[in-house]
Amino acid sequence: MKLYDASRAPSPRVVRVFLAEKGIDIPLEQVDIVNADNRKPPFLKINPMGTIPVLELDDGRHIAETIAICRYFEAQQPDPPLMGRDAREQGLVEMWRRRMELEVAMPIAQVFRNTSDFFKGRIPQSPEWAEICHGHATKRLEWLDNVLAGQPYIAGEHYTIADIQAMVGIDFGRVVDIRPDADAHPNIKRWHDSVSSRPSAKA
Repeated sequence: MKLYDASRAPSPRVVRVFLAEKGIDIPLEQVDIVNADNRKPPFLKINPMGTIPVLELDDGRHIAETIAICRYFEAQQPDPPLMGRDAREQGLVEMWRRRMELEVAMPIAQVFRNTSDFFKGRIPQSPEWAEICHGHATKRLEWLDNVLAGQPYIAGEHYTIADIQAMVGIDFGRVVDIRPDADAHPNIKRWHDSVSSRPSAKA
């Protein structure tokens, strides 16, 4: 078993943090996304979508998509539970994780994709769309600060994959100068200090 990884990309980091929280150690194989190795035939045989991360199982099969990989490991090793302990919690955790993906991480990623030299010539870019996404992400930080005023973690009382998704997305925001302000977003700062101090955050 091994994980195809790209150390500087946000999606693989979600899986690495998740595995670190579980105490699971598997080999990592770095894929050079700068040279677009993930878009070349050898890797496309592994994942035709060309995305990373990808988990290679012992039987040679592959599981792509960040959350699909995390679900595999949650089922293999339920403790500590990072996706909810029962049906109610699982529903709530997935609700909040999806919100963090769509409302925080994705707008930040779209700003990067539509402004960065890294993607020039690789995908169509729209500075106008980047500006819209920048404004959306900034407003969602205000919303998230209000959410965290009433609870210690994104999905409530326990650290979950929703926190991992949010932390990775917010950390990546530094690349495009979207970041919480300690004065304007005190609850995000308290939460971020807490989750960033966990050993898994360094994964």
